[in-house]
Amino acid sequence: MMKTIYIPMRTRFLFLLCFLAGIASPFSGHTKEKPKPKIINIVNFIRLLEPRDPKITEDVLYQTVVKQVEMMKKYRLGGTFLLQYDALMDSRYQKLLKSLPKDAFEIGAWWEIPQPMVEKAGLKWRGRYPWDWHADIGFSTGYSPEEREKLADVYMADFKSIFGYYPKSVGSWFIDSHTLNYLYEKYHIIASSNCKDQVGTDGYTLWGGYWNQAYYPSKINSYMPAQNEKNQLPVPIFRMLGSDPIRQYDNGLGTDRQGVITLEPVYPDAGGDSTWVNWFFKEFVEGESMEFAYTQAGQENSFTWDAMSKGFQIQLPLIAKLRDENKVKVETLAESGQWFKDNYKVTPATSVTVNTDLPGSNRKTVWFNSRFYRVNLLWENGSLNFRDIHLFNEEFPSVYTKDKATSNECSFFTLPFVDGYIWSKPGTIAGMRFKALENGKEVLLEGGNPVIESPATGKLHIIWPLKDKGASLVMDIDERQMTLSVKGGKPINWFLDMTAAENAVLPFKAINANKIDCQFEGMDYSITAIKGTFSKPDDKTVFRIKPIKNTVQVDFSGKK
Repeated sequence: MMKTIYIPMRTRFLFLLCFLAGIASPFSGHTKEKPKPKIINIVNFIRLLEPRDPKITEDVLYQTVVKQVEMMKKYRLGGTFLLQYDALMDSRYQKLLKSLPKDAFEIGAWWEIPQPMVEKAGLKWRGRYPWDWHADIGFSTGYSPEEREKLADVYMADFKSIFGYYPKSVGSWFIDSHTLNYLYEKYHIIASSNCKDQVGTDGYTLWGGYWNQAYYPSKINSYMPAQNEKNQLPVPIFRMLGSDPIRQYDNGLGTDRQGVITLEPVYPDAGGDSTWVNWFFKEFVEGESMEFAYTQAGQENSFTWDAMSKGFQIQLPLIAKLRDENKVKVETLAESGQWFKDNYKVTPATSVTVNTDLPGSNRKTVWFNSRFYRVNLLWENGSLNFRDIHLFNEEFPSVYTKDKATSNECSFFTLPFVDGYIWSKPGTIAGMRFKALENGKEVLLEGGNPVIESPATGKLHIIWPLKDKGASLVMDIDERQMTLSVKGGKPINWFLDMTAAENAVLPFKAINANKIDCQFEGMDYSITAIKGTFSKPDDKTVFRIKPIKNTVQVDFSGKK
C-alpha cells in the first residue's frame, strides 16, 4: 500500500511556478542552463624513428615518451598516446603503454604510414626512408582506396593482437574520408583529429575549415563539415595543437608557408613561454565558447624531451590547477569523441573568444563556427574587420577521397568569401571593414571594447560601442545567418567594404544587388543579402554591403 506524502501548499505553489516558467525545481539541484565544458586533451603521438636528424635515435625518442608519462603521472593528468605502426610493433612501447592506468590513459593510432606497415599489406614501399613524411608516401592520401583498406586491416589486426582491443581514436595531420569511414564502419572508431588551419607548413595546407573545436565531416571530404546528418561521417574530428586565436592566422604573411604559434611546448614564443601559456588558458576559460571550448596539449616525440621539457613544466601544473578548480575537464580523445556524439547529432555552433590580448597589444577576436560557415572578427586599434568568412558545403569533394596524392604536398580547402591571409600581401591586408560616410569622406568606424556573449543555443550576440556617437553596432550571428545594425545615437551612414591585394585570385563571378555568385575549384555557391544590398563602388573595392533601414542581414548557408 502506497504511503501518502503531504506536500505543503506553499511548496506545491512553488513547484507550479517553476513548471509554468519552464525552469528546474529549486529542489532538483539542476539549473536550466546547459553546462559549457572547457575540454583539454593531452595527446602525445609516437614515432619509432626520426630520419631527419641522426642525433635523434630510437632511444632518444623512447626516453621522450618515458618523460612525458612521468610528468603526466606527477600531476595526475591522463591523456592519449597515439602510436605510429612501427612504434606499435616495438616491445618497449608495448610494455610502457600497457603499464598505464586504463581509467586515465588511452592508447590509439597515429595514422602516418611507415615502411613495415606498407610491406605487411603487400604493397611496395616508395619512400626515401623507413618513414617518409611526404603526402604521397607517409599518409593515407598517397594510396588508392583499396590500398588504404589493406593498410587499415594490417594496423588494426596487430594493434588488437597486442592490446586486446581495437583503438577508439585515430589521429593524423590529415586523413582522407575513405579511410575514416572504413575505420568507423569496420572497427568502430569514435574520434579522430587533424591539423590546425595552416598554409604550406611542412608541405600541408588545411585552410578555411571549422576553426578549432570539433566537427562532423562530409562523407566525401574529411576537412569539410557536413550540413546534414545523412551526409556526415559520424566520427567527430578534433582540431589539433591549440592555435593562437589572434596571431596564428596571418603568421608568415608574404611567405610561402606559415610559422607555428600554438600550445605545442617546443615553441619558445608560444607553448614554451609562461606569459603566452597563462594568457592562452585564461582566455580559454573565460572567453565565450557557446557550447564548449576545446584545446589539445601535448607533443610528438620527434621533437625530443630536451626541446619540450620547459613547455611541459609550464603547462602541466597549470592544467592540473585549472582541473582542480573545476575550470577545465581533462579527458582522453576517445572520451571527448563519445561526449560529442552523445550531445550532438550534427555539428554545433561554437565560438573561440579573446577578450584581452597579450601585454602590449589591444587586439581582440572571436571565431564563430557552424556547420554552414565560419567567421572571424578582429578588433585592432579601435577598428573592426571581418578577417575571414568561409562557407561549408558537404557536396564539395576532396580529390583525396578517391584519388592518390601525386606530389609531396597536400591541400584541403573550403569555400572562401573573405580571406584575410591568402588574398593579402604585406602592406595590403584583405578584409571586410566597417566604414561610415562623414562629410562626404569615407572613414573607418571606431569603437571601444566589445561585449561578446551567447544568449541562446546556437546564437552569438556582440555589442560594439562606437566612439563619440552614443551608438553601438549590434551583431547577431547564428548557424545560417548574420544580422548587423546600429542602435542608439544619431543616424550613421555606415557600410562594409571588402578589399584585397592587387592580383589576388578571387572567387566572385557576379555581384548583384541581393546576391553574390562565386566559384571556387569548380564549386558554385552564393551569398544572399536578406536585408541590405551588394554593389561594386569602384575598382579598389571588391564589393560593398550597404544596410537597408539600418540593417544588414546576410545568409551564409550556401544557397545557390
